[in-house]
Amino acid sequence: MSTAAPRPRQSDGGASGPLTQLLPGLERLLHYRAGWLRSDLLAGITVAAYLIPQCMAYGELAGLQPIQGLWAILPPLLLYALLGSSPQLSVGPESTTAVMTAAAVEPLAGGDAASYALLASALALLVGAACCLGAWLRLGFLADLLSRPILVGYMAGVAVIMITGQISRISGVPLEADSLAGQLLELVRHQGEIHPPTLLLAAGVLVFLVWVQRRFPQAPGPLLAVLLASVAVGVFDLDRVGVAVIGPIPAGLPPLAIPGGITAGNLTYLLSTAVGIALVGYSDNVLTARAFAARGGYRIDANQELLALGTVNLGSGLVQGFPVSSSGSRTAIGDSLGSRSQLFSLVAFAVVISVLLFLRPVLALFPKAALGAIVIYAALRLIDVPEFRRLRQFKRSEFHLALITLFGVLATNLLIGVGLAVALSMLDLLARLMRPHDAVLGSAPNLAGLHDVNDWKGATTVPGLVIYRYDAPLCFANAENFRRRALEAIAAEQTPVEWFVLNAEAIAEIDITAADALRDFAVELRKRDITFAMARVKQDLYALLERAGIVERLGPERFFPTLPSAIAAFSARSSGCSASISIAPP
Repeated sequence: MSTAAPRPRQSDGGASGPLTQLLPGLERLLHYRAGWLRSDLLAGITVAAYLIPQCMAYGELAGLQPIQGLWAILPPLLLYALLGSSPQLSVGPESTTAVMTAAAVEPLAGGDAASYALLASALALLVGAACCLGAWLRLGFLADLLSRPILVGYMAGVAVIMITGQISRISGVPLEADSLAGQLLELVRHQGEIHPPTLLLAAGVLVFLVWVQRRFPQAPGPLLAVLLASVAVGVFDLDRVGVAVIGPIPAGLPPLAIPGGITAGNLTYLLSTAVGIALVGYSDNVLTARAFAARGGYRIDANQELLALGTVNLGSGLVQGFPVSSSGSRTAIGDSLGSRSQLFSLVAFAVVISVLLFLRPVLALFPKAALGAIVIYAALRLIDVPEFRRLRQFKRSEFHLALITLFGVLATNLLIGVGLAVALSMLDLLARLMRPHDAVLGSAPNLAGLHDVNDWKGATTVPGLVIYRYDAPLCFANAENFRRRALEAIAAEQTPVEWFVLNAEAIAEIDITAADALRDFAVELRKRDITFAMARVKQDLYALLERAGIVERLGPERFFPTLPSAIAAFSARSSGCSASISIAPP
């Protein structure tokens, strides 16, 4: 059995010059291994065969001409190969940013195709500028704001909106409604106007795609489907009986141009929406890159990915494209065929250029219903039902968060859904920070050490001593919650409490609001004749407590490096022995 060549690892940059640090892809290409060539060539050709019909469909999904989907793939294939930190990620038009483009541009364009294209390319430039600014500010961590449940629910909502946008295309019935329910009701009312050849062609393409995926998962299903559909159009003259086709395609490659003539009001609106698209696009980009990096045993650079995404969007905007991000499906195809470097993207770039220059007559026969079926097929794969089930089994709150995001996206729109998703992620994080787990520690039968007394039957505390653990950093958001629950722990004891020891192993830091609350808590305990001590305090936390005056108030002797030393000090309190061990720095 042959052994695959190892994935190229992310360079540490120690021996690289400034150019290769800025262009990590170029560094990998300069150190290319001959053993990777066959896999990269095969992956590049196959990915190109897949992305040609897919990107044309996404061009229509974005509200543009299908050919603009192919134009929009050219800069990403070339630029990411030089700037990207992932050797496997495929970047270009994809469903989420295409839908968000349509949602942002359609209200401004007023049905004018030229204005629509101008606004879409301007939006891509603004998304690119936002990403590049974020990279300069090193804001790569923002991708972590979107938790897994939020992404699952959000992508399911995007999928429903994608399907809604294709109903008219696959049925041949012009529809005015925007929502899925509204379009279905309108379709029922106008069912007599459904164009049977268009519907049958779309249904056939969808069935074929599902069949190919199950039987031949590595085959370029979308390309085969569209080619067969085009043959059907040519053989049976379906375009003459009303099946819409793409039609004549402009010759040559798109010219480089900066969109102009956009009003200040439209520019302000586009700028605000560009930030949301940039956040979603970058989150999808970095999460996909991380997933394949984990499988391939290499690392990616989050800020470099932000810079790369910004640059490819600038390139897309200059060739009359629209905002782009990464494609998980194209990346998975390349990975399955053994892609080892971004040479596979350069191969795909060459194939797309060849198609644009020499195979335009074939593209002109592509039926729009087939492209609509490809979009629906891609949308159905975004609805991750097993992941919803997993969230429900893991924790109901995570499952509910995904559902809230799903229905929030459907009830509003994608742009508001972005803000909702981020807000829900932050609220979920804040809720866990404000209401963390806590525990009173004691001895459990037949178990060494100290444990949460609520977790073990028969566990007991030391009479007169409460050892309390609060499992979160102390800050303004949970200071009052800490005080209330700590006092409840004291009140729950059967014997009068003489000592309260705060186990600070989970408290990595503290802010001034929480420091003041901790000082007030110590004063309250003193009024109750309860000694307040702390154990397992990290040096950084100790320094903050010292600056806040808490060490001076409690006394350095009330800080213990371990829980056993705190218990020993409590046990020795009546004999006058000193068993305390200060952890104050020398």
